[in-house]
Amino acid sequence: MAEPSFLNAIRQSYDAVAEDYVRIVAPPERMDPLTRAMLAAFADLVRAADRGPVADVGCGPGRVTAHLDSLGLSAFGVDLSPRMVELARTTHPHLPFSVGSMTALDLDDGSLGGVLALFSTFHTPPEHLPTVFAEFHRTLAPGGHLMLWGYVGDHEVLRPTRAYGGHPVSYEAHLLPVERIAELLGEAGLVVTARLVCEPAGKARWPSACFFAHKPDRS
Repeated sequence: MAEPSFLNAIRQSYDAVAEDYVRIVAPPERMDPLTRAMLAAFADLVRAADRGPVADVGCGPGRVTAHLDSLGLSAFGVDLSPRMVELARTTHPHLPFSVGSMTALDLDDGSLGGVLALFSTFHTPPEHLPTVFAEFHRTLAPGGHLMLWGYVGDHEVLRPTRAYGGHPVSYEAHLLPVERIAELLGEAGLVVTARLVCEPAGKARWPSACFFAHKPDRS
């Protein structure tokens, strides 16, 4: 099956911006207190459930993966961009990172205690989100947790031409309403337990939403 074209656009764009992304985007120690608190809450949930490791999908240069490790989680990273994965492996050699797509994760069914998708799903066209969320559900163990955070809007589509230091990019950003994202998570079999909507602040130009969800434990 041919790879969807949007994946190649994301891959090429993040390969191009990787070095400046590291320079421009704040590492976990300089994130705002709310983001750090949400990550800490996610870590608490995963540790308490004790269902397995955490996959940081769309991990970029691996700094948040390393932060999860510092919070006591067994964490690894997956990213579509080979250059991002190369930077992650160089900077955090004690952690595993691999090139892969969240549309088809190379992971066993029920093998994860947690999935973190931190600003990594909004490049996905809405018609492909059911596939992504089904992969989250498939790879999570019963009782496993998902934390998803991304930009939201009223079905807006953004097509930037340059980003992160002025590098050419060809990806799109799809900003869906909060209710639609929650609906898609539910359709994938995940139970949404909390959602937090944040107004634009700092350099952010759009609102964002953080979702906590879990895969039901049928036992």
